[in-house]
Order: sequence, then C-alpha cells, then structure tokens
Amino acid sequence: MTSPVSSQAQENAPAPWRSSAVAHTATTFQDGFWGPRLQAMREGALPAIYEQMRADGHFDNFHKQWDGGVQRTPYVFWESDISKWIEAASYSLATHPDAALASLVDEVIAFLVAQQQPDGYLNLWYTRAEPEMRWSNLRDNHELYCAGHLIEAAVAHFQATGKRELLDAACRYADYIATVFGVEEGQRRGYPGHEEIELALVKLYHATGQARYLRLCQYFIEERGRRPHYFDSEAVARGEAPADFWATTYEYNQSHLPVREQQEVVGHAVRAMYLLSAVADLARELDDPSLQQTCERLWLHLTSKRLYITGALGSSADNEGFTNDYELPNLAAYAETCAAIGLVMWSYRMLLLDTQSRYADVLEQALYNGVLSGVASDGTSYFYVNPLESQGAYHRQPWYKCACCPPNLARLFLSLGQYLYTVNEREIMVHLYAQSTSTIELGTHKVTLHQHTNYPWDGTVEIEIEVTEPVEFGLNTRIPGWCKEAQMSIAGEEIPLKLRNGYACVRRVWNSGDRLVVYLAMPVERVYAHPAVRATTGSVALRRGPLVYCLEATDHTTPLHQLRLPRQAPLEEHFAEETLGGVTLIKGLASALESGDWSNTLYRTTPPIASEQVLTAIPYYAWGQRAAGEMRVWINEEL
Repeated sequence: MTSPVSSQAQENAPAPWRSSAVAHTATTFQDGFWGPRLQAMREGALPAIYEQMRADGHFDNFHKQWDGGVQRTPYVFWESDISKWIEAASYSLATHPDAALASLVDEVIAFLVAQQQPDGYLNLWYTRAEPEMRWSNLRDNHELYCAGHLIEAAVAHFQATGKRELLDAACRYADYIATVFGVEEGQRRGYPGHEEIELALVKLYHATGQARYLRLCQYFIEERGRRPHYFDSEAVARGEAPADFWATTYEYNQSHLPVREQQEVVGHAVRAMYLLSAVADLARELDDPSLQQTCERLWLHLTSKRLYITGALGSSADNEGFTNDYELPNLAAYAETCAAIGLVMWSYRMLLLDTQSRYADVLEQALYNGVLSGVASDGTSYFYVNPLESQGAYHRQPWYKCACCPPNLARLFLSLGQYLYTVNEREIMVHLYAQSTSTIELGTHKVTLHQHTNYPWDGTVEIEIEVTEPVEFGLNTRIPGWCKEAQMSIAGEEIPLKLRNGYACVRRVWNSGDRLVVYLAMPVERVYAHPAVRATTGSVALRRGPLVYCLEATDHTTPLHQLRLPRQAPLEEHFAEETLGGVTLIKGLASALESGDWSNTLYRTTPPIASEQVLTAIPYYAWGQRAAGEMRVWINEEL
C-alpha cells in the first residue's frame, strides 16, 4: 500500500537544516544510465575537447604571441575553456587514474603557468595581445571570469593529485587581484562583468584555509551595483559614454542594484547563476540571514515565473538570458546549456544552506533535462542552446568557437558524485538516486551506502547499509515533488513516512546488511503551464518521474503541430531497449489533422478532417540523435 505524499504530512522543521558536502570521489556509479555517460566523458569528451582546443588555436594563438593573423582570432575568454578542461580532467584523475591524461594535464598547466607575470597576473589575452589594456574593461572582457575558472581548475587539480604548481600560481594571482580591487586608497572599486571568480574564491578559501580569499569574494559581491557605478567610470576612462553600453542596461550583468536589494532574476542567465551560487556560498560561510533571504527571494522568482519545464533558463538570444515574467517561448528559447549547469550549481548550494526538497527537485529537473540534452550519448557532440521546439534547424555540433558548454558539461558530469548526498554530524541526506556505491564519513564513522535501482526508469530504490559496527544516524531520503505516492520499508516491513522539508526521515541504529527500500510511484503525468505563458496555451507536456518528454518527427507521419492529444486519452509506457540506448517510451492515440483535402485552399468554413495516429514521446534529453527533423515538448491538447 502506497502512502499519499502531502504537504500536510510535513512536520514543522526548524530552519535552516544545514548540511555539508560529500566529495565526488566518495561515489562510484555502476548503473546503466550514468555509468556509460561518465565513461563517455572520460574516454570520449576529454580527449576530444583537448583536440578541438588544440586545432582551434587555444594554445598556439597565444603561444605565438597572437598578432591578429595567426589561425583564428581568439576570444578574450578562450583561456577559460582550457581551465575548465583542466578541472574536468582533474575530477576524472581523482576517480580514474590515467598516466597519459595526467601527463597531458601537467603539460597544459605548464603552458598556463609560464604566462604568469612577475606581479602574479595571469591572463593569456591581456599578456599576449593587449598588455597595456589590463583591467580596462571589466564590464565586457572577462578577465576576472577567466581568473575564476583558473582558480577552480587549480583547486580541483591540487585535490586530485596533491600537486601545487597551478594552485600556487592561482594563489599568487588571487593575492595580486586583492591588491588591485578593494575599498582602500589607490584600489579600484571594480568587480567582474561576468561573475565566476566569486564562487572560485570560496573554493580557494577551503583548499588553503586562507580567509583573505573569502574576504575578497565578499568584497566582489558586496561592491556589485553600488553607486557611483564602476562600469560607468570605467567606460569614461576608456573614452566611451556609459549610455552607449551595448546591452543598454546593467541588469544584463546583475549590477543594476546591490545584490541584497535585487528582487528578480534578470539579465544574462549564466552570469546570474554563477553570481547566485557565490551568494549562497557566502551566506553559508558568514551565516548571513540577509544573503540567504536574497537567495530564497530570487529562487522563488526564477522557479515560479522564468524557468522552463526542462529546467532550462534564459528565454532570449538577445541577452542570452531573461526577459519578462512568463515569457517562455519554445521555438525561440535560448536555454543555454551552461545556464542549466549553473542552476544545478546554485541548487546544490541552496541545499547546503537548507535541506529542502524543492532545491533538489530543481537540481534534478535541470540535470536530467536541460543539462543532459546538451550532450549526445557519445559525449562528443553538443547543443549550445536547448529549445523546446525545433523545426529541424538544430543539430548537435562537435565544437563551437565560443566553446563554453563542452568543457562545462565535462566538469559537471565528472564531479557528479558530489550531488547525491550531503551530511551533517548525525544525518545523511539522499538527494539523487542512481545505482552506486558511496562511502561517507559521518562523525567518527564510515558509512557505505549501496543504491540498487534502475532509476530514472523505475522508482524503486533499495539502499543497503554497510558499517563496521552498529551506528545510529538519520537517513533522510528525498521524496521528489513529482511523486504523489511513496512507500518505505525495512526488512520487508512498511514504515510510516515522516517528512521533513520533503525528505522521509528514518533515524535508528543501522547494522550492516540493513536495507531501506523507497518506492516512488512514477506514472506518466500531464503537465500544464501557468495561463500567463502564451507559448503553451492549449498545450500539455508529458513527464514521467524526473524526465520531461518530447515528440520527434521520426516517430510520426504527420507534422507535429497537427497532432492533438485528447485530454482523456490513455497513455502507456514501455521500455524500448533498442531505442536511443534504452529508454522508456510513452505512447497514446492522438488525432492528426489531415491536409490532403485542402488542395489550393488556404481558408474554409469547415474544420479539417482528423484521423487517429499513435503518438510516441521520448525523453527530451535524447532528442536530435536520430534522423533530423521536428521536435516539440508542448503538445496541442484536444478537450
């Protein structure tokens, strides 16, 4: 007998319910879903990304002291791709040692470190191309963004290998940056146009124990948006009129107001997610209720008014970001892969601030849909943008000149293990489900959790406990927001659901061999958007468990916009092992509008004839991997 999941069943939970990170190295994936994808990232994506960077001139252009005529003109932020690749490779080395990869990483690090200047400055573009223009355009030119990715790479490499070459270089650079920016006399009151260094400095603080890096992060966050506006004075110093800013508004880079005063998630979506990830980090480090409330306010705005059903965000290509509330076009959706990755990062940090299932729900929503759609199953071809409807124009590419997404995907997936669990002194929180083994330090004890599951295709999760001696602790498993009925049992005996913030809490003395079974009902669901979303009026989306579904032309003989799914039509599911690497398909009978009797007629007073056709829906993440053609998430509904 399953138990209905209801908000009324929730106990009053003290807030916040804090927890700490579990390293990605604690988890090994053994499932047929994530296991092959992570292997593809290690064995396919990492070498392919390196070769694409090499062929594109990421190394040679700068190494040859670029003069405008060598190979392709670099972007000022190409260096960040190199850093993200080092970070991803380091995550891989930490779990799967590889001498050849380690040697290549060392070679790339040596290339970067060789560019460091005596004062600690380390930026390829401004060192080789425009040395006289250092710090002249923080608004547009990504110096501090590149510094942030360098720092993240340095921390990941040090933690994976114990080698300090890049970490020491990053510390020297961060120390130099701290002399340039700040509120003291002679310092610049600047901050990044593209946020990233803020969250990187928190990682550097944890890796080194040096509080000055946390203080620098705090400065960048607190200074942002203050008046007089730094980007105005910077533009004047360059001989430009501030009013001529190409983006027209400082909402673009979230510097229109001080962070604590911001009421809406605005501007460039990736920038917003990186900033808010850092704000959540800082709120936790400083135990600052005001910053936490800022995060919660902006979180509610994003998830209730500006987030796609796929967990994608950023509706417009014009600003690569947000427009107005409920403005969520499907065909024109920008929905950059990196923005969904940023949402995963922010969601995770919100979980560390306060264990609430809504944060893990959105993390899972973005991960399984808006992020996973960004890479093909072989790990070597990518979507930069992820629309919710296509007329056949979108195809995954092996590379982009602006190549932020491929290495970003690699670093997320190769550190995926960190997202399954968090801990505090007496409890383990289970956020994501996957066939895996994780060894977690809980106080003075080591607890190994074996998840046995076929998730996301099946909602049954068995968690086997392995300990060296009996240990009392709380095991708190997320009941996803999409799950309307759930059941738990131990040793075959059903136990009542005791919910706290959306987590089923079981506290007891655990022995080796104990098995907690969580059953999450996973029927096909029809999902509707808020009536204010014009693009989805009269439409329905299909979801099963964490997966959003879509239609592809290859499964239908009628153009997708001519299909109508009756509201009461039964929907069936079955696992198709030979389709797209093995997926659960959803099928039902739809009506298909006929056009054969409309020859030379554009309008008439009688409605089109409709015939019956089988509708087949596939997981959204898998679209674009068969024959090219149309795709749509939102299906016209017939009442």
